[in-house]
Parts: sequence; C-alpha cells; structure tokens
Amino acid sequence: MNETYTDLSTIARIGRGAEAENLANAMYSRLFVELESLETEQWNLVTVCEPWTVADMARHMLGAARGHASVAELVRQAVYGRRHRARFGGNDMDAMNALQIADHADLDPARIIAELRLVAPRAVTKRMNRPGPIRRMRLPMAAGGSTAAGMPASLTLGDLFTVILTRDVLMHRIDIARATGRTVRMDATTEGRLIEDVVVEWAGRHGQEFTLTLTGPAGGRYQSGAGGPDIELDATGFCWILSGRSEASHPLLETRVLF
Repeated sequence: MNETYTDLSTIARIGRGAEAENLANAMYSRLFVELESLETEQWNLVTVCEPWTVADMARHMLGAARGHASVAELVRQAVYGRRHRARFGGNDMDAMNALQIADHADLDPARIIAELRLVAPRAVTKRMNRPGPIRRMRLPMAAGGSTAAGMPASLTLGDLFTVILTRDVLMHRIDIARATGRTVRMDATTEGRLIEDVVVEWAGRHGQEFTLTLTGPAGGRYQSGAGGPDIELDATGFCWILSGRSEASHPLLETRVLF
C-alpha cells in the first residue's frame, strides 16, 4: 500500500462523546463569524437550495437548533412534517424545513444570529445527551422531494445527533459561501475530521476499493484496498457531490452520504 495514503481501516469513526460535541460547537462558532461578516444584500442571495436565500438557510438552521434544544418543539415540527409532506414530494423533512423558515420569516439577520447564538449550545448539549434507547431508533429516509438518489434508505437517531447535524451546519456554510462568492474557513483538525468521517462512511456504503485525494485545507489522501480507481477533487466539492447538490463525477460518487 502506498504510504502517502491513509488506510481507511485505521480511521476511527466520530462517536458519541467529547469529540463530537466539540466539533458541533466549532461548526456553529465558525458559522456565526461567517454570518456576521455578510453584507446586507448578501442575505438575499439565492442558494443552491432554491428558492432558499442565505437568510432562509440561516432561519432553517435556527429552527433546527430550536427543535433539538426542546423535545416539545421537535415533536411539533415532526408532526407538521408528517401532516404536510404531500406538498413536498412526500418528504416530511422538506416540510419541516419549510416550517422552520416560516417560523422565523420576520427575523432580520441580526436577530437570526443573536437567537442562533443563544440556542445552538443548548441544542448541541441536548442532542449529544439523548438516552440510548432513543439514539438506537432507526427512521426511514423519504425518497421524494429534495432527497438525492443514492442516499441511505434510513438513519439512526444516534448518527443524526452525533455527526449528521454537525455535517449539516458545515454543508450550509459551504452553501452560503458559494452563494456569496466567499471562502469557507477550514482546517484539518475540524472540518478535515468531519470530512474524514464522511469518507469512511461513504467507503463502507459502496464497499469498493479506491484511492481518494481531497485537496484544500480540509483534504487528505485515503486508500481502501490495494487497487481500484484514483479519484481526486476538492474536499468541499466532494461534500457537494455526496450531499446530492451536483451530479457525480465518478460512479463511486453516486453513493451519497447524509449531511
């Protein structure tokens, strides 16, 4: 095996505990800095998640954080999602996201940031400390609406609380950066660790041999098995494709991962 590549079998997944909590808080901290640096007009720019604007994306993140900070609020959102999913291609998550945006439609950028700063730490603490029986629950993923082909058919709440919601903040930071023409602040120990975990999950889902080179500050060089194709792309582009935001540039990238 080429020693310049990291063998995926040596990489531990991000599990419940201090690492997961620290990464979640770090993603929010960097999000706050990026949102506070936006010009007023940039909040109205449309993101890849049309018709969401940058402001809508921030409202969604605020609504999601409020849901994970309060079981009652999460239940309210989930009930709405189930009742209104037919309007969103049968996707209850899309319906929940729409509710989160509508709930905060009257908030200006400064208020969105202030509210998110207040609720995000509590949301992280609450979701990291959900009891085992809840974390082991497995939920089906809706195939319609915004869910891209190749996504997992289901997820456990433990995976959602530990890593997927943290990836969601990272992905929306990338969305906002692309909409506004900015660069996302990344490094190897925070975003790089999250993306490394994504690589391991993605590799486990498709089960094929490969070598993967991800460029940029959060990138790395990974190998699974002794052969397979060589794939190279920017680390943010890798996330962009696996999240379903663009077409796969290689057949293995048709296997998606939840963000």
